[in-house]
Amino acid sequence: MDEEKNRLASVGRLCDIVARLRGPGGCPWDGAQTHESLKPACIEETAEVLGGIDILRETGRAENLKEELGDLLLQVVFHAQLAKEEGLFSLEDVAQAAADKMVRRHPHVFHEPMLDDAGKPLTGWKEIKAQEKKGREWEEDYLPHAFEEAAALIEQAKKRKGISS
Repeated sequence: MDEEKNRLASVGRLCDIVARLRGPGGCPWDGAQTHESLKPACIEETAEVLGGIDILRETGRAENLKEELGDLLLQVVFHAQLAKEEGLFSLEDVAQAAADKMVRRHPHVFHEPMLDDAGKPLTGWKEIKAQEKKGREWEEDYLPHAFEEAAALIEQAKKRKGISS
């Protein structure tokens, strides 16, 4: 139980820090950020997690991966704080949605399978995902541009870090 309390306290502390940084008397830079302005940092932190995984694989040292996962978690918390301020959703909503999705997509572990419109059990990840996204297929239309934008942001990050292609 202490481990769970510590885990929740650590995440709560990070949320409180981000809220304070964005609040009155906080950091002007943090207070000025938007979902759009944080896109480069989100991409850069994701790439740094990949580097941390490579470091772990090649050296067995986990310090860098821990640090970079923390930076990526900070991105999630920051975006959730922005969304909360905008009245859209909270970090708790994000966590709940992710947990619910994992349970739905693992019926072999958590529950009986979802059923499709004809009452047929859905047991495969792709089938379940397709059922969940029914009526929202148009969202995939945004992916090609998002991947192009991610590639451009990666190139910008490489230049900032002095990494040649």
